[in-house]
Amino acid sequence: MARLGIRGFKPALRKAPQRLAALRTPEGVPIPPNTLDEIRRDMDRLAVVREQINAIEMARIERLEKAPAAGPHAMVRLLARVVGVGMETADMLVQADMLVQEVLSRNLRDRRAVARYVGLTGSPDESGKRRRERGLAKAGNARARRGLIQLAWRFLRFQSDSALAQWYRSRTGGPKGARKTTMIVALARKLLIALWRMVTIGEIPAGVALRQTI
Repeated sequence: MARLGIRGFKPALRKAPQRLAALRTPEGVPIPPNTLDEIRRDMDRLAVVREQINAIEMARIERLEKAPAAGPHAMVRLLARVVGVGMETADMLVQADMLVQEVLSRNLRDRRAVARYVGLTGSPDESGKRRRERGLAKAGNARARRGLIQLAWRFLRFQSDSALAQWYRSRTGGPKGARKTTMIVALARKLLIALWRMVTIGEIPAGVALRQTI
């Protein structure tokens, strides 16, 4: 579309295929036939992938509903009650399942061990009396770490009144606020520990909104 000079068209929309024939270049010329056929084939493949993803998501939800009400499945149900982590979209349920299967269901002794498992701890460098931080250790579960950082951004959107979201805003707001991309990692670590305490000892994070049932 960019090569043809067509702007504003969103091919990922579900009704996009019906609009293709009416599209015109800035010169008023329709899309060339071969290019039009190629775009339609791409859209057909996108529709198939969407159907497959939807089938996978529905099967996951059905298995969760039929699963025992204890162990990892109970953790997933509890996490899915958190607005912003659960079922607004199915990929958030994947996040909950990933957190439980890869992190929260493990027998980790304390919050430091939880953060260390996903590589959300500092990497200090000591030389004599000098001590400095070299950023994240990144020695843990990389997939879980990436998922947590994405989840932290969602958390800010859906849980804006929570204590964790307020903590983040207080440190990033104003002209002297810390960089948001830096502080989101700190928020991800705090969020992980809060969710770990939630599924292990039942402590609901302050200000977090929950659904009634899941």
